[in-house]
Amino acid sequence: MASFECDYLNKLLEVISLYDGDKLWCAIEELGFKSLLDKMQKVPQQEEYHGEGNVLNHVKLVCQSLVSFDEFKRANDEDKIILFLSALLHDVGKIKRTRIEDGKIISPGHSARGAIMAREFMWKDLELSGTMETQRIREAVCTLVKYHSFPPYAIKDDDALVRLLQITALGELTPAFSAYKLYLLAKADVLGRVCADQDEQLEKVELFSILAEEYDCLHKHYAFKDSYTKHAYFLGKTNWPSDSLYNSTWGEVILLSGLPGTGKDTFIAKHFPHMPVVSLDTIRKKLDVAPTEPQGAVVAVAMQESKEYLRNKQPFVWNATNITAQTRHKLISLFEKYNASVKTIFLETEWSEELDRNLSREDVVPQAEIERMLSKLEIPEPFECEKVEWVIT
Repeated sequence: MASFECDYLNKLLEVISLYDGDKLWCAIEELGFKSLLDKMQKVPQQEEYHGEGNVLNHVKLVCQSLVSFDEFKRANDEDKIILFLSALLHDVGKIKRTRIEDGKIISPGHSARGAIMAREFMWKDLELSGTMETQRIREAVCTLVKYHSFPPYAIKDDDALVRLLQITALGELTPAFSAYKLYLLAKADVLGRVCADQDEQLEKVELFSILAEEYDCLHKHYAFKDSYTKHAYFLGKTNWPSDSLYNSTWGEVILLSGLPGTGKDTFIAKHFPHMPVVSLDTIRKKLDVAPTEPQGAVVAVAMQESKEYLRNKQPFVWNATNITAQTRHKLISLFEKYNASVKTIFLETEWSEELDRNLSREDVVPQAEIERMLSKLEIPEPFECEKVEWVIT
């Protein structure tokens, strides 16, 4: 009996359940991973920390360790898919981030880069997009990939508790993610290495799980009193996550995020019909500026309109793609300086549907440009502003 609505996930579950050893990896290749695995095999690692050799060797050992865990064997089908995919993709960022510096092989920032690469691969190549099921599973995997390096170093991090609560907050949006899964992945990651400090690293991973359990966020996200206090805590306005702060904001600014073709205009018309809209597409038309041309003049006009609304304490919608955390951070910081509350809404649809919708637009965005944007896409996280929603359109 099928466990998932998505046929691909059922095939992957069958492979995980029925194959082992070489048969497993042949089957994984046939499910669309061959090119990615070939690239991993070509990426070397520093022998001191990875005596097992290239990235693919490491990934295979991590997957082997993971599936041997009793916790994995007892897991439900969805959790098995999420854990296995996260183990398979956890070091994919090393493909682009590995370099030699001072005679050593290093891969700085590979976790964050890997999350973006994993999302692009699952979204486009595996077609895991556009449904609540595929989004929930995909983003749980991306979150595990992004933060898989954190557990062994949590006890050394001066802001370990803040980071832990930020990370586990992702469970608000993708309940399939938890610090417990991150703990299992981190343990498998250490066991999949040939190194002198393996026991020390395993102890650090265990300490991470103890910290999460102490704050009751090992299996769920931390229960803040309200969204305002949560955001204030992540901004450093209070050192006590158990606080309940007075909300002094005057109103809400809606910040939309999503690739072209996800139906942002339709969404606004349906849900915010009476709110003024700052639309970069509209401004581009007025100024006769193409999306592929420099956007300085467009952004300047948009900022001017926004500041006028903010000075008048007028809630409004900012309508643009806003696909990176850096872009959203600049806007959210501006809006919050005027004491507005910010709600970011991310819109998503199936990849094929998205491309079809784009072709029906008055101003078609080249597919190559949409693919470029997907290769940079960072989905909004709960700690970016007071409220974050993910919506399937």
